Amino acid sequence: MDPLPPRADVKDAEKNDESTTSASAFSAEVRVATTPKQAGETFAVAVTISELPEGGFRAWTTIAGAWLVQFVNFGYVNAFGAYQDYYVRKYLTQSSPSDIGWIGGVQICFTFSMGVVTGRLFDAGYFYWLNISNLLLFALGIFMLSLSHENSYYQVFLSHGVAFGLASGLSYIPSLGIVGHYFKRKRPLAVGIVSSGSALGAVIQPIMLNHLLNNEKIGFHIGVRISAAFNVFLLVIANCIMRTSLPPHKGGHPFPVKKYAKDVPYAIAVISGMLFFLGLFFVVFYVQLYAVVHGVSNKMAFYSLAVLNAASLVGRLLPGNFAPRFGPLNMSIIFMIANGIVTACMPIVRGTGGVLVYAIVYGLVSGGSIALTPALILTLMDDPKEYGTRLGIFFFFGGLIGLVATPISGALLTDQYHWVAASVFAGVFCIVTGFGYLISRTIIAKKKGTHVL
Repeated sequence: MDPLPPRADVKDAEKNDESTTSASAFSAEVRVATTPKQAGETFAVAVTISELPEGGFRAWTTIAGAWLVQFVNFGYVNAFGAYQDYYVRKYLTQSSPSDIGWIGGVQICFTFSMGVVTGRLFDAGYFYWLNISNLLLFALGIFMLSLSHENSYYQVFLSHGVAFGLASGLSYIPSLGIVGHYFKRKRPLAVGIVSSGSALGAVIQPIMLNHLLNNEKIGFHIGVRISAAFNVFLLVIANCIMRTSLPPHKGGHPFPVKKYAKDVPYAIAVISGMLFFLGLFFVVFYVQLYAVVHGVSNKMAFYSLAVLNAASLVGRLLPGNFAPRFGPLNMSIIFMIANGIVTACMPIVRGTGGVLVYAIVYGLVSGGSIALTPALILTLMDDPKEYGTRLGIFFFFGGLIGLVATPISGALLTDQYHWVAASVFAGVFCIVTGFGYLISRTIIAKKKGTHVL
């Protein structure tokens, strides 16, 4: 092999092209090494990004695409409450609430736990492949659901639980991680905007599903197909407008578990996040059923889930404005403990007005808890190149717990609807999560010498 010639260093190479917004916002140090055989053909380029654009046309169109991905996928997960109510009362009447809960549990598990793989693939440059696969699998899963038979539990489980859950998992972490390609200082706000897509999706999707599924002229099968076509169309648009801007992060051990396990604040946050998943989706999945059981009219019960998710939209956006000043970790602690308290209070809610007020309050605190999580992980790490992997590991363990959380809630609820046991169970674990984050904050505050975390 020919020896390498002396390396040529080119420093302070800056491009300011007014026609390309993203290019004008980057400052890079480029070092090029070539062999005689490579000269004029291939260049190995290592780019160190020193500044992110914090805006621009490409940045905001990508944010819009990621917003659509969240609207469709996680919005549909949050809309499972509409399916849960329909399955329990009409479509899967031969199955118990706990059995039906496994469908939602599998969705949660795959949506989050696949992050341990998709986060690493995202860092390695497979963003587009992940989103195209999400589009195809989403279409397959939901259209197959429309072909299922009444009381055929395994058909609904495979299509709505497994296929759709896998589709959602392929895009959840990448749609959040792409924010890091364009924003640093404004990242909490940008993440809040992206995650608000799931909140608005969870407002519109259950309203649409309730009107479609409970319309005798349309029915379950045609209603599901209409819903599938609408969401697939949005995913096509999202895939057309999203673009990456940073080079792939190659090399290193794909899952440096030992390294992260020794990072005590991060490890505590991961364990605490696992407990959060035991209570996160209880109210979302059961508030509509709770309203129906307690005498609220079907029409208002259908809207209770939409109201909850509309409030969650606000809850996801507001923390992003205050996080740079007060710190995402500090705010996460407050929102998480408040989330647990509100969850545990569900059994005392009565009447239409009470259900709607409760849905608003819970939506605000749960929305903040969810939206602050990606920024929280960023606070606990030093190398931003590990962001996708660390976020994926966090959601992987949370997703595994999410697999059993909804069935456990269904088992505690029973066919007799014992709401106290189920709601207190969910609420306590949210509160414990908040105190776990507090321990992480105490450790990291001493390390960094600041209380704004």
